[in-house]
Amino acid sequence: MPELLLELLCEEIPARMQIRAGDELCRSVGAALAPILVGAPRSFAGPRRIGLVAEVAERAVTPAQDERGPRLAAAEAALAGFMKKHGVTRDALAERDGFWVLQRPASSVEAAALIAQAMPALLWSFAWPKSMRWGMSAFTWIRPLQRILCILDGVVVPFALARGGDAAHGLVSGSETEGHRIHAPSAFQVSSFSQYAAALRERYVLIDHTERASVISSGVAALASAEGLEVVPDEGLLAEVAALVEWPVPLLGHIDTDSMSLPPEVLRTSMRVNQRYFALRTRDGHAAPRFALVANIEARDGGTALIAGNERVLRARLSDARFFWDQDLKTPLDEWVGKLEGVVFHARLGTQGARIKRLESLAAALAPLTGVEPAMAVRAAHLAKADLVSGMVGEFPELQGVMGGYYAKAQGEHPVVAAAVAEHYRPLGPTDAIPGQGVGVTIALADKLDQLLGFFAVGEKPTGSGDPFALRRAAQGILRMIRQSGLRCGMRTILEQHAPLVRASIQLLGAGPMARPDDDQKLVASVADFVLDRLRVQLRADGFRADIIAAAMGSDDDILRIMSRLEALRSFIESQDGAEILGAYKRAQNILRIEDKKDGPHRGREGALSHVDELALQSALDAMQPRIETEVKAERFIAAIAELGTLRRPLDTFFQNVLVNEPGHREDRLRLLARLKSAMDLVADLSLIDA
Repeated sequence: MPELLLELLCEEIPARMQIRAGDELCRSVGAALAPILVGAPRSFAGPRRIGLVAEVAERAVTPAQDERGPRLAAAEAALAGFMKKHGVTRDALAERDGFWVLQRPASSVEAAALIAQAMPALLWSFAWPKSMRWGMSAFTWIRPLQRILCILDGVVVPFALARGGDAAHGLVSGSETEGHRIHAPSAFQVSSFSQYAAALRERYVLIDHTERASVISSGVAALASAEGLEVVPDEGLLAEVAALVEWPVPLLGHIDTDSMSLPPEVLRTSMRVNQRYFALRTRDGHAAPRFALVANIEARDGGTALIAGNERVLRARLSDARFFWDQDLKTPLDEWVGKLEGVVFHARLGTQGARIKRLESLAAALAPLTGVEPAMAVRAAHLAKADLVSGMVGEFPELQGVMGGYYAKAQGEHPVVAAAVAEHYRPLGPTDAIPGQGVGVTIALADKLDQLLGFFAVGEKPTGSGDPFALRRAAQGILRMIRQSGLRCGMRTILEQHAPLVRASIQLLGAGPMARPDDDQKLVASVADFVLDRLRVQLRADGFRADIIAAAMGSDDDILRIMSRLEALRSFIESQDGAEILGAYKRAQNILRIEDKKDGPHRGREGALSHVDELALQSALDAMQPRIETEVKAERFIAAIAELGTLRRPLDTFFQNVLVNEPGHREDRLRLLARLKSAMDLVADLSLIDA
């Protein structure tokens, strides 16, 4: 198969855009060249180039086909529109079965011609998140485009970007590219993808992002290991650095001893945010006085000058951090809390100072639930946002909470309070740990519940296309803390305690749509439904069936009770007895649905039953129902569901030998089935489970 190789060489592409641009190039080329593509294109991306390689057919063949037009008796305007659409005259049409028919003969086009025709429009309309113009042309690209390599089986596919009176910088396709900007800047000829990749490697360019990341990861790890150290994992930084260099060369530098007394998070954040350095640690987890950097050249001196230069830059950065740390420690945390009255949380939700008061109230209400001392929880809530006005967090917003914990500890706060302040933003994502102790969980719950109620109250709900305030993440964090900490609570109960405070804050500002206390119930219901929807998403990701989730949840909002019922239901449904009993339940449900439509619900105690099998079922129900009620009340759902197993034999014989709609017995038997369904529904809403 002919091989298509396309490379677009330009000035430095922002790291965060490269992979997405390669994928977009594959998508757009795949759509434009669909008639000749054989398999999917494979993209590559780097700091100065994006491209793809693909196998294509030699020609695009379109078979002969007929397209039916309007009826022969249709208005002349309809026929004229059909001919205009296809660019033909009446001579090209034939009459067949009462319709005008356009007969299209078979046609084909060479792959090179199709590529040359498609590429200019594709590049003019390429979807960069941001793009720029340069010179006098209207053509745009992420950075000035310098070369277009486009070859098909080693032969240039000729096309130019110029269109109309716009020369588009004279850019035309060719068979040349360039190597590393410093080591091998000269152009060279390309004949195939394998030769292209090998020649670039010889010229200090690795075209594959994954390979560059692997070289960085293994190289930094080897350098660290040689000194008895290990790399602090940071996949995001690794991906970014791999997109910043074409020829990665890992090196190690030193951190001044004076800087090592700074909190390790400060060291890591300063190195990561400002310089894209990798942090190292000792085997026992302590910060090491070394850092790793990745150069884009192989220096003649082995990197000595590069390391020295980067050490000087880092020394200055950490000196700034040292200044913020020393200055922040001079200010009491309570003084910072007072300054939060001047820090806006959200225009319609007031200041951080007002929010602190809400968090204190909610923390006190949650303390009995989490089993912590209320005074400790209130103190942690009081200090939780204090570091927002610190110099360090002003410089590194990523450290909010973390720095508050350090400052609280340094100023003599209880260690539990300091830890809670440090952890109250957790979990920050699906892989982040929840707070490690009860006060931290209390404040983290309060923080996220207040976010949800506040933003929902002012109409800032997540949509299908956006979640600017990360409310889905907040809801998922609440669920993880409840599940992992084993907290027994109803979501609506917690929310009902806090909704009036949120409403009062909004009314005080005159900024919200809520005007009456009864609006609290609507708000609580909306937020509770949102959180429970997130629970459904989590449970589906955990492998539970949607119908079993629906049956277990019903109208319940106690997360742990839902989980207990869910596990019991799954075991029940997967068992032989469960499948048989569920089938009988569905049969009873269908009979009742049909018969209830005729003369209303059949409630009440059944009368005198006489058939031996209906008596057996009645007796089984009499024995089972109180036991199920006891087990469900005690939330022993596995035991409750086990009780349903006692119904299998009497249910089988009942449906085999008893005619429910037999005259003279119909009402009593329908009441028996209604009681059966009601008793089984004590465990869960089995009607929602697919048989």
